[in-house]
Amino acid sequence: MKRISILGSTGSIGTNCLNVIESQQGEFQVNYLTNYKNIQLLFEQAEKFRPNAVAIFENDKVAEYLPRFKKIGVEVYTGFEGILEVSRKEDVDILVNALVGAVGLQPTLNAIRKNVRIALANKETLVIGGRFVMEKARQEGAEIIPIDSEHSALLQCIAGEDSEKIKCVYLTASGGPFREFSSDDFSNVTVEQALNHPNWDMGQKVTIDSATLMNKGLEVIEAHWLFNLKPAEIQVVIHPQSIIHSMVEFADGSIKAQLGVPDMRIPIQYALTYPKRLSADFPRLDFLTLKELTFEQPDFEKFRCLKLSYQALETGGAAPAVLNAANEVAVNLFLTRKIGFEEIPQIVEKALTNCKFNNCDKVEDLLQYDKLTRDYVLNELN
Repeated sequence: MKRISILGSTGSIGTNCLNVIESQQGEFQVNYLTNYKNIQLLFEQAEKFRPNAVAIFENDKVAEYLPRFKKIGVEVYTGFEGILEVSRKEDVDILVNALVGAVGLQPTLNAIRKNVRIALANKETLVIGGRFVMEKARQEGAEIIPIDSEHSALLQCIAGEDSEKIKCVYLTASGGPFREFSSDDFSNVTVEQALNHPNWDMGQKVTIDSATLMNKGLEVIEAHWLFNLKPAEIQVVIHPQSIIHSMVEFADGSIKAQLGVPDMRIPIQYALTYPKRLSADFPRLDFLTLKELTFEQPDFEKFRCLKLSYQALETGGAAPAVLNAANEVAVNLFLTRKIGFEEIPQIVEKALTNCKFNNCDKVEDLLQYDKLTRDYVLNELN
């Protein structure tokens, strides 16, 4: 039985992960859970799965819930330090990092040092610190298995293949809710419109990133580190149906694709059981009801966040960290209705233009760039 720790158990990935665990009786044991905001859901999860401990991020509600967790025999850690404490636990075989944003980097590094398998849904871990994370994982012999449907698809397509024979990979993108909008329409986009993704049910930040195609840009950077690919070897293709999750083209012209219904439980289960496959009752793809599979070239000028992501990857160093930090701040400002949708790429581009990229010799340097970028963006807007 595999012992599981889930960072971000109350989010979309975390709840789907627990759904998978519950459906595979006898395969997994939940030892640790952490939340971000939804403490009531965390308590309900703890009641059902009885972990050894939980980490509650929001300190203002801890006093109210402490007696309830104590009553069911679950230890409580608090704040971000509590999340870090959970990530350092040794009675864990698989750590699911479903945190959102730069906060996911340090817990991943902690788990690598404990030689724990990381089922990674926090793409910012590799966007910010890909070089250091992958080097550390190789040194410690730790596995990093992606949960993102696109990277899970790539992993499945290259299984058993000679990596030297990969010509390029194709990351598919639905195009989000504004695929058919003109760039002139972006100034009128509302938060509600941007949160209405046509195919996937995700958290707010990831959903906005999908609307700007920043999410796909971050995935390009993530694929670079996970599969040791050059930027030119990673292509993005708009595929509105979200049936093909990624494709790999080989030296002989053959292309392998991974297909499936848009259900995150499929890549989550694969990450937890890799390299095995367990049976599951997830919805099946019915080819007879598929009307069409279509593909389009992404518009890099309309969706500038995707273009900026490629530029940051080419620049290297701290550029991806700056890209990510500026975007996180901009998305939050949009969600709180302080800026318009069209201002998100403008803010990111300004941060990339005005930040100097010195050599980064350690993770702390990247975290410093992250902080400086956030301060820069907020000060500029003020």
